[in-house]
Amino acid sequence: MTVTTARRAIVRDSLAMPAVVVSTTQLNPHMVRVRLHCDEIEKFDYAGPDHLVRVFLPPRPGAELHLPIGARWWPEVCAMPEAVRPVVRNYTVRAIDRITGELDIDFVLHGDEGPASSWARRAVPGDKIGILSDGARFEPPATTRRLLLVGDETALPAISATLEQLHPEIEALVLLEVDDVDWELELFCPPNAEIRWLHRAPTAAPRGLRVLNELRSATVQPQDCYAWVAGESSLATSVRRHLVNERGFGKDQVYFCGYWRQPEITPR
Repeated sequence: MTVTTARRAIVRDSLAMPAVVVSTTQLNPHMVRVRLHCDEIEKFDYAGPDHLVRVFLPPRPGAELHLPIGARWWPEVCAMPEAVRPVVRNYTVRAIDRITGELDIDFVLHGDEGPASSWARRAVPGDKIGILSDGARFEPPATTRRLLLVGDETALPAISATLEQLHPEIEALVLLEVDDVDWELELFCPPNAEIRWLHRAPTAAPRGLRVLNELRSATVQPQDCYAWVAGESSLATSVRRHLVNERGFGKDQVYFCGYWRQPEITPR
């Protein structure tokens, strides 16, 4: 019995493809799902539930979108004049449908503090965007019988997709650390999975503290277990350190990724 996921792939020579917004769906007060249509979706080499997609956004609202045309797309983007250079960000493919040519991306909204959030909160059908396949990293060994999935708000798309693709006999413990109940989503829960929502509010606990406290009291054994951890950088690194140093996990049993970094507050 194995986890039902596609092969691992880290894409090196993908091409940027044009896509257009089909619809938007508000998932909770802080997240919106943008559904895209791409005529070239068959070229998108989807390989697993945490598959990353590079998104290319116009440099400013109302500006024309210019996409790189070659496999060495990053130098090409950097060489573009600033006035036309697209904004490039990494997100997770929430779902892909090759029959309809559609792909879903869930965006965390934080006002206009970031260009992707600003674009997503205003996106309407017909808006243009670029997408590029950037590979999947979720790779549990064939001997895996148990999964530990840990993340914050930004890991919700990948963890949601993982649960939907999970073999029903795999045991899974899912720890999701979010600000408060407004962040919670109705997730598919396989028969042998347990989902625990952990709230930083009302005490404004530091990121990762609620997860670590929960882990220390949880029954988590390294035998036949694979851990996937993602979110804010300090959360991901502290959970990995706990699993390896205190729980006896092998380093190859833990995948961790810092999707973003909490800005440090300089004392006045």
